[in-house]
Amino acid sequence: MRILGKGKTAQAIKEAYPEALMFDDNDIDIYDITSDELTVVSPGIPPSNKLVKSTKNLISEYDLFYKNMPYNIWISGTNGKTTTTSMLQHILSKQNSQCGGNIGTPLANMDKSKNIWILETSSFTLHYTNTAKPNLYILLPISDDHASWHGNFKEYELSKLKPLNNLQEGEIAIVPSKYKDYKTNGFLITYDTSEDIANYFDINISKVDFDEPYKMDALLALAITKILYDEIDYEKINNFVQDPHKLEKLYDNNGMLWVNDSKATNIDATIQALKSFKDYDINLILGGDDKGANLEPLFEECKKYQLTIYAIGSNTEKINNLANSNKIKCIKCQYLDKAIVQIKKDIQQKTNTMVLLSPAAASLDQFKSYAQRGDEFKTLINKSV
Repeated sequence: MRILGKGKTAQAIKEAYPEALMFDDNDIDIYDITSDELTVVSPGIPPSNKLVKSTKNLISEYDLFYKNMPYNIWISGTNGKTTTTSMLQHILSKQNSQCGGNIGTPLANMDKSKNIWILETSSFTLHYTNTAKPNLYILLPISDDHASWHGNFKEYELSKLKPLNNLQEGEIAIVPSKYKDYKTNGFLITYDTSEDIANYFDINISKVDFDEPYKMDALLALAITKILYDEIDYEKINNFVQDPHKLEKLYDNNGMLWVNDSKATNIDATIQALKSFKDYDINLILGGDDKGANLEPLFEECKKYQLTIYAIGSNTEKINNLANSNKIKCIKCQYLDKAIVQIKKDIQQKTNTMVLLSPAAASLDQFKSYAQRGDEFKTLINKSV
């Protein structure tokens, strides 16, 4: 067996299959493109990669380990999959569950003695998965993301829908109503809003102590427990503590609101964040590596608010041009620290204002991770100009 990639996922597979040989782009001269040998591809490697395109017998890690999986729940979507996965693990821990996949524990290191695996599942993994399927599939709303990896939005969308292709009669998927007519042998439960989910599963939405977009994540987690155990544990879900860098509210020495939403790496996450602060004069820090995404829908949303954009990152010029064409005030800052300094100067005379770091872009053009970007934001809030 061969493994494409040498990162965290690949190393975990290597532990499970010590005899497997590992390859990456540095090994292209010794890689046998004529081989029919089973080859597991790391999900981060795009289909445009030369080694991928030259491989005949290519599978995903999900396909590799599928036969040894316990009851498994896959959770995907553009935004909210990490939160929904974490919330579900919080609720189902008493049922001897484990979460992993795209977050936390790599699939190859998951504990096979667990009763349930809860797998956050990326579109990258789904693209390469052909035989594996979930027992229960949760798909959160899909919006334009990872266009450069998949080639276009349609391919991204089809990857997210692939689990429906192999569902068997009696298996359930909860998906946006846009896909209500998608051909599958499984049973589709569809929704558009949190209220739709609450109504279908008879959940008292007033007892769920989360604001959007996390209310939907919580309701989906509760819906799964309703399906599996016919129970709704409001106390347990309300005890869930959200991870940092996702709509994390902070206050400076003057009592003004600053929100760290550094994990918002695509436009849909930023659109949802803006809706949460519609009653404020918003100072929006936007930008980074947008992976070729179409940002126009975000700017259409921005026009609904009293808003100033502070552009940072490698797509600063792109943001500025879109802002100008949509008649939205934009200040080119290039770097986060410069944006904070400029904002502090600009808001001195403002009332009912707040600052929102919700970049709608990945962070790797200037930071090691979205977490580092969020941590720097928090450090700069009370730093003197």
